[in-house]
Amino acid sequence: MENKKRILISPLNWGLGHATRCIPIINLLIKEGYEVIIAGEGKSLYLLQQEFPNLEIIKIKNFEIKYYNNIPMIISMIFQSPKILLSIYKDYLSLKNILKKSKIDAVISDNRFGLWNKQIPCAFITHQLRIKSPIFEGLIQKLNYLFINNFSECWIADSITENLAGNLSVTKEMPKKYKYIGPLSRFNYTKTEKKYKILSIISGPDPARRKLKDSIIRELSLLKEKSLILLGETTKKENYTIGNCRIISHAKSEKINQYILESEIILTRSGYSTIMDLSKLGSKAIFIPTTGQTEQEYLSKLYKRRNLCFCISEKKFNLKNSITNSLKYNGFRINKENDMLKDVILPFLR
Repeated sequence: MENKKRILISPLNWGLGHATRCIPIINLLIKEGYEVIIAGEGKSLYLLQQEFPNLEIIKIKNFEIKYYNNIPMIISMIFQSPKILLSIYKDYLSLKNILKKSKIDAVISDNRFGLWNKQIPCAFITHQLRIKSPIFEGLIQKLNYLFINNFSECWIADSITENLAGNLSVTKEMPKKYKYIGPLSRFNYTKTEKKYKILSIISGPDPARRKLKDSIIRELSLLKEKSLILLGETTKKENYTIGNCRIISHAKSEKINQYILESEIILTRSGYSTIMDLSKLGSKAIFIPTTGQTEQEYLSKLYKRRNLCFCISEKKFNLKNSITNSLKYNGFRINKENDMLKDVILPFLR
C-alpha cells in the first residue's frame, strides 16, 4: 500500500491494562496495511515497545494519579481533579503540536480524554460509560460524556451479548456516535496441559501493587504444588525461585498467554482488561480487587454473583481457603473470536 495512512494510538498510563488491550488493535492495523505510531510514556509505552519494537514512538507525558491505601480511588481522583483536567488539556495541546509536525490520518485514544482534534477522525476507547462512585456519580458521568463526545466515535470494549463489564458498559443515556467493538484481548486459546496450580499476575499502581506482591510471594512460596508469579514490572528482569514458586518480573504476550493456559487457577486483580483476557481463554480465577477501587470491587462481586469466579478482599485473603472456595465456581467459558473489531475500525479509517 503506497502512502499508507498513519494512525496514532495512545493508551492511558494508569496500570498496564490500557496498553495490553491496544495490542489486538495494533495487530489488526498492521495486518490491514496501516502505519501505526504509538504515543505515550512510562510502563505502558515500554510494554508496547517490547511488543512492537519497529514502530514509530512519540512520547507524550501523562499525569499519573496517586493512590493511597486508606482512601477510595474515586475520592483520591476527585481531590486530584485539577491536575487531571490540566493533564487532559496538555494532551490536547500535545496532539495539536504533533499534527503540525507529522502527518497523522486518525487517532485512537484509550481513555486519554484530551487526544482529539476536529481536523481528523478520533476514536475514544472505553468500557466505563458509568464510573462507579460513592459520591457525585451523576455529575461524574456527565463530565465523562462531555469529554467523550468531543471524539468522532466512542468505541466500547464490550458487547451487548457478552456484557463482560455489567452495567459499566450499558447505560440508559449513551454517548453520541458510540459503537461496541467487542472484548479486546491479545491472547488466543489452544488446548494446553496444566503445569501450575496457581499463576498470580500482580498488576495495578503502587503502593497497592507492592503490598499485594509481598503477600502473594509469602503465600505461594509455601505452596506444595508448582506456582508462578508475574510481577508486572516491565522495566525489570527478575527470574528466581522460592520453594516451588517461580517469580518473573514480566514476559511478552505470547509467553503470558502460555502461562495462563498452563495454570489451573489465576490469582489476580479484577481489572477489566484481565477479565477480557481470562474470558478469551476460559480460565478459572480468584479475584482480589484493589481496596477502594470501585470498578474492581464492582466487577469482582459481579463475577462472584454470576457464579464464575471467587473473590475476596486483601484483608481476608488466605490462599488455602481461597483455592478451596474457588472450586465451587464455574470459571469463564472460552470466548469466541471478536469479529466486531474489524467491522468498526476499518470503515472508520476509510
